[in-house]
Amino acid sequence: MGLRPSGKFHYVHAGKTRILHGFWGERGGGADCRAAGPGADGSAILITGACRYRVRLNPVAHRGASPSRTPSSMVQSYLLFFFAGLGAFNGLALSAYLLWRQPVTPAQRWLAALVLMLSLRTGKSVVFYFWPEVSKLVLQVGLTACVLIGPCLIGFVRAWVDPQRLHTRKDPILGVGLLGLAVGFGLAWPYPDHLDLWTGPVWYLIQYAWLACLLLAGGLLVRATRRKAGRVPTDGLTSGHVAAVIAGVAAVWLAYFTAGLTSYIVGALSFSVVLYLSIIVMLARRKASPAPAPYQDRKIAADEADAALQALHQLMAEEHLYRDTTLTLPKLARRLGMPAARLSQLLNDNHQTAFKSYLAQVRVEAAKRLLSAPGGGAMEQVAEAAGFVSMSTFYSSFRKVEGTTPAAWRQTAHQASQAGS
Repeated sequence: MGLRPSGKFHYVHAGKTRILHGFWGERGGGADCRAAGPGADGSAILITGACRYRVRLNPVAHRGASPSRTPSSMVQSYLLFFFAGLGAFNGLALSAYLLWRQPVTPAQRWLAALVLMLSLRTGKSVVFYFWPEVSKLVLQVGLTACVLIGPCLIGFVRAWVDPQRLHTRKDPILGVGLLGLAVGFGLAWPYPDHLDLWTGPVWYLIQYAWLACLLLAGGLLVRATRRKAGRVPTDGLTSGHVAAVIAGVAAVWLAYFTAGLTSYIVGALSFSVVLYLSIIVMLARRKASPAPAPYQDRKIAADEADAALQALHQLMAEEHLYRDTTLTLPKLARRLGMPAARLSQLLNDNHQTAFKSYLAQVRVEAAKRLLSAPGGGAMEQVAEAAGFVSMSTFYSSFRKVEGTTPAAWRQTAHQASQAGS
């Protein structure tokens, strides 16, 4: 339990709320402190949930006067506030940047949500540490954000493992549902009216659920890196980056979980340290390694290319993206969760075709399926259903791929079908 002079906290005595001056502290997790006393010896019992601490009050404060603060202690407080609060503020800015930076991948969205929840949690700690009389609703917001840190971390790792969203499409819905449950719980049992509930069972549930999410996220990362197919690093995030995020979140959790042995503000300071170390390392690596020319020394490995092409074909077949007449290379790359340059390289080097040619081939194959079907409809309907913007483009693309007109191909297909039957 960290103690700090010149503080004060509320306690209930003789049915009235009073303020006890002198030393004060909080258990890790930001629980509200209550007191029994002060006694004749100038000590008091601090009650934080199930824990009790005997604290000797400052003699001057016990007599009703506020202890003086030296200039050095004031400078230390200002520096502590600056470094602890700066991390929370810049975390908010970083989460906004991650959502603004294009292209926005699913993993990037989850990472932005994770940083936002950490910023709210540590920001609440800073506010409560320096202004203990702050509204209990601020503490409730911080603990509610803490509930979502673990799920956001798991969502980030799952989105990184599955950039094509083959198995993670419902993850955002689950995240919003969990947010609704947390907010609903807070409305039903608000912090100011249920201090024992929030500082006891809820606090422990949050801490151990956060730990469980950390272990699960680490397990997902280990399993993904051991799989033979691997994961195509199309969005610039490698397993090292994901491991660093998990380690940083674990450091913040450990700081809060052991705050009773150190100080409550250590959690916010740990977030600032982790955030700025990550930024410094990232900038140093960028400065040390100049950007190579496009495609130079960046050939896609055969197994990675096969996995990416399979995901591309599956996406086009299942979602019929070729029907979108405004489909472009950047738009398709965003759906795949990879940079546009990477997709262009994949098609040129590993599929021996340009994007426009590939899209024309996919649309021609779709048109052939419609033409061979009984009652396939008029040519205009076939062209529109296959994603062609005009009949002239339909005819020219079909002739380029098949060497004949759509009408002639349909007639040949029907004759072959009748001969086979």
